[in-house]
Amino acid sequence: MTHPQIGTGYPAAQLARAFVTALTHEDAGTREQAEERARRWSSVLQAMAAGTVTIGSRRPMARWPVWVTPQVVRGGFATGVPAAGGPLRPHESDRAAQFAHYLGDAGQAELSALLDSGAYRLELPEQAALLAVTWLLRAGDRARALGLLDEIGPYAGELCFTPIPEPAGAPDPALAWRETAGEASTALAGRQPAPAVEAMREALTVWNPFADELLDLWLETSDDTGDYAGGFPAGWRRRAEELLARYRALAATHTRCGKHRRPKENLAILLAAMREITAGRDLTPRARGLVRCAVDAMVRRRGRPGAPEHASLRRAQAQIAALPGHHLLARIVVARLAALDPEAGVWDPAALCVPVGEHEAQTHAVPVETPIPESLRRVVRRAMAGTIPELIGAGVVPSAEVLARLLPQIAAATSAAAYPDPALRTLMAATYRAFRNRRSLLLLDLQHQVRVGELPWVRAVQPYRQAGDDTRREAHDTLLRLGELALDGFPATLLPNPLVREFAVLGAEAGVDLPWVEELAADIFMGRFSSKFPRAARLAAELLTDSLYARYYDIDFAALPADGKAFDALCRDRAGGHAGGDGVAANGMVIEQAQILTTHNLATLAHAVRVTPADGWAALARRTFGTVLRLAGRLDGNPRPLPAIKDIAYAWRHLICYLSMPGAGDPRGVLTDLHADLAAAPAVVRERLTPALVGLGYIAAHGRFTDDTTPAGGRRLLGWTTGGHWLRPPASVRQP
Repeated sequence: MTHPQIGTGYPAAQLARAFVTALTHEDAGTREQAEERARRWSSVLQAMAAGTVTIGSRRPMARWPVWVTPQVVRGGFATGVPAAGGPLRPHESDRAAQFAHYLGDAGQAELSALLDSGAYRLELPEQAALLAVTWLLRAGDRARALGLLDEIGPYAGELCFTPIPEPAGAPDPALAWRETAGEASTALAGRQPAPAVEAMREALTVWNPFADELLDLWLETSDDTGDYAGGFPAGWRRRAEELLARYRALAATHTRCGKHRRPKENLAILLAAMREITAGRDLTPRARGLVRCAVDAMVRRRGRPGAPEHASLRRAQAQIAALPGHHLLARIVVARLAALDPEAGVWDPAALCVPVGEHEAQTHAVPVETPIPESLRRVVRRAMAGTIPELIGAGVVPSAEVLARLLPQIAAATSAAAYPDPALRTLMAATYRAFRNRRSLLLLDLQHQVRVGELPWVRAVQPYRQAGDDTRREAHDTLLRLGELALDGFPATLLPNPLVREFAVLGAEAGVDLPWVEELAADIFMGRFSSKFPRAARLAAELLTDSLYARYYDIDFAALPADGKAFDALCRDRAGGHAGGDGVAANGMVIEQAQILTTHNLATLAHAVRVTPADGWAALARRTFGTVLRLAGRLDGNPRPLPAIKDIAYAWRHLICYLSMPGAGDPRGVLTDLHADLAAAPAVVRERLTPALVGLGYIAAHGRFTDDTTPAGGRRLLGWTTGGHWLRPPASVRQP
């Protein structure tokens, strides 16, 4: 087995992509963001070349201790710059001078007041350090305070160790939000006029009225035969010249619409003919025919200008054109958001989205009572503050990944509950939330990410932590509640790694050592699993021995090895003998077998935490099948179908696990419902998934797979393969 090498190919490709965006994107804000990405990726490459960062290490920056928060870009690459370093923040002046100030009597009094009021905010965990020193000195623990200062003091002039004053104080630990009011305001303030909408507005207000004048002038030239240009009333040519001059002025000023420039369009035909006549040239028979067709088509479509039906249409179009652009209405919502705390969520999104008031109409020059459009209301709703169930119910949390971003606030309060002192409890909750903003590093050799307990200021106050039965019970109840929310909300999705980490923290706070396992990256997998994996598999065995799940995946749970190396070998053997390092797909097959044996945390939730879905396991399985149907419907025409196939296989595994849970009932009854759901799906989905459902039914009737197939045409559904996948549409473009 060979160890993967972390080369410069990926960072170089990301730098090139950011550079192109920074040069070519039409939006200035996007270009600016791309320039910042390019600077960071350039830092990654420079640091790798200089040897000042070690990609794949939990201490990537040789000059800095492991607890210093690194600046991390996509893929887990450290730039070599500490996140708490760099330019001074708005609340900073001279870092070394501020550090010294806060160690004096006046500075200690300021920090002590912040500790008591909680009127501060931490963006980075380092900003908690001096507050922890102050708390230790107040507690009379001079030795630990001095020890902490010895550890952080060498970096006083380079890192930000000072909290950000925040009058609003700490957020309510029971509430969470996906985005802050400030983030919603920024998103809305960046709204620009929509080109298509503004082009339509120009057509309705400029070119349609002009076309009516042009048509009206041509109608004056009709003769007894119904032809046009048969006779020109007095003053017609002068009015035509004036109209042509106005056209040139309009065309130079109003450039959003180009239809009038297309030679085959009615407006262009009439203009061309008018130029010929005002130049003193007779129209050719072909030109006269084109004019007649154009005039007749315009009259037939909308009526003669001034006629009742024509006037009614133009009034309706004028009303549409008078509607303010969404970018103008966005400014009104931004003004409403300005009254809120930019660092908190929005308590009442509906109140921010009421129709335009009289004062707002005058200030922003839009009609009073104009409704706020749904596209803007969605942005505000993303910042809604509420409990996790409320946010899920409101559709603000669309995925398990978003749920994972919200959990640190809940887990922070639970983790900090073991500190009896209120000021220290608030500080540790804020530290936990800030620590969860730390981006994960790309790691090799089974290393684990830096943990919050490794921060020097957290270690220093650890003796003042008192975890009792009440705090452990609260942690378990929180874990149970959030586990049920994750399963009920997103039953077909792998638990994302950030969510797994929060569950691990809550489990530790509850006093139970549970084997939570992360999703591993196939491109850097080194063929070995940590000791958590065989433990998680043995826990699954306690729940699923002799179950449908065990039969479907041919698992002899009773013979599972306890030894880590034996578990690694078992996964390779089940994957067809593939060893880690033999290619991404081969690695993926080995990892998938580990996920199958461990159920990827489902058994831990159901068996150890005692999670129970609200509507029961059978209903959860049927909902999961609905996701399988949707994913299968997206395969045709997909240039990258393999990720979707893996998602189908993950959801399929969840479905089988739910059907195998104690209390799920006879799976054959649910299978009848699944066949009915499949029968109602599009034909291409029925054809694609019938072998999988037939195979599952055969196993439910106590059959066995032979080479992943059954006698009736059933097939075992897995996600990874080194060959062609049977779910893959024949015409799909192969991935590189």
